[in-house]
Amino acid sequence: MSNENEDERPEQRLRRELPEEVPASASSEAPIPEERAVSTVTGRQRLVQGLWPPRVSRAQLIVAVLLFGLGFGLAVQVASNSNSDSALRGARQEDLVRILDELDDRTQRLEDEKQGLQKQRDELENSSDQAEEARKQTAEKEKQLGILAGTVAAQGPGITMTIDDTKGTVEADMLLDAIQELRAAGAEAIQVNEVRVVANTYLTDSGKSVSVDGNKINAPYRFKVIGKPQDLEPALNIPGGVVQTLEKEQATVTVERSDKIVVDALRAAKQPDYARSSSR
Repeated sequence: MSNENEDERPEQRLRRELPEEVPASASSEAPIPEERAVSTVTGRQRLVQGLWPPRVSRAQLIVAVLLFGLGFGLAVQVASNSNSDSALRGARQEDLVRILDELDDRTQRLEDEKQGLQKQRDELENSSDQAEEARKQTAEKEKQLGILAGTVAAQGPGITMTIDDTKGTVEADMLLDAIQELRAAGAEAIQVNEVRVVANTYLTDSGKSVSVDGNKINAPYRFKVIGKPQDLEPALNIPGGVVQTLEKEQATVTVERSDKIVVDALRAAKQPDYARSSSR
């Protein structure tokens, strides 16, 4: 027996010690490892799983809020600019040309005023009798201030605007807009019916009429305005301006130019209670 064991070849001993071979069919029935099961998920599914639900950090949230606020502010600014330019966008070419001419006239008036003040300064510096020249300029300035304050009568070229309000729809704020537009166009003296308009003039509604500085006036409202007619009339007739606003309220507006307008309604000079001149 021992001889037989010794006579066995090494290959036979190794075959006897190895386990039996597993049939091929058994391997096909074995469970799929977990790593291989995960690999069945598609790339699109992995992308969706990575994006949703979103993982937002605090810094990203702050940046998003700031960007939203910036966008909202820009949208409001664009809307406001569009509303302010809507009236001019629908204007005719001749109306736009007239508006540009009015702006040029305003610029020229300011330049003339600047040159006048420079001339006065030069006269004071070069006059042999500076005291006398100063008195002349003071008297002239007093007249000018009297016109602005309404304490003296004035006359000169200008316009007359009449507003016929048969429906009783014209209100105080509409007349105030007309006064402001005339002042912006260079009006130097304004009178509404029998009331002089000055710097502190106020208008209020009084039933179906209007009160100016507490004085009740009735339609038709008659404006007498001293200034350059070529500037005053176009300022009232600009698109969306005073005339169009009043006509929408079914009021009739007529504007006439004149070489001589007399503003003779006066205001009493009011003495200050506390202020005193500081000149010596």
